[in-house]
Amino acid sequence: MSIRPVDPNFHVTGQMSPAQMKEVAGLGYRTVICMRPDKEGFSQPAFSEMAEAARSAGIEAFYIPVTPGAMTVEQAHELRRILAGREGPTLAYCASGNRCISAYEMSKRV
Repeated sequence: MSIRPVDPNFHVTGQMSPAQMKEVAGLGYRTVICMRPDKEGFSQPAFSEMAEAARSAGIEAFYIPVTPGAMTVEQAHELRRILAGREGPTLAYCASGNRCISAYEMSKRV
């Protein structure tokens, strides 16, 4: 897993597996945001699997399924709402992490 910091409290990565949630918790993350729609990739785990693994690891999981190149203002507002008042770093993921970076930048402008 390659984690890239966007700012001190928002980091991104590519698709994770449910088994990696314990590692994510061990790195100090308490919030994870999935920005990848279910069934976008052939072997991608469903968000429900990821959310269950996150809960088991003590992580709060959120789902903002963004279609590549089609982020809405409402999704940017939702990301901003989730990030408001969070303690410590949040980890967001999609296929590569790039969509999460674009979403974060848009959330700062709305």
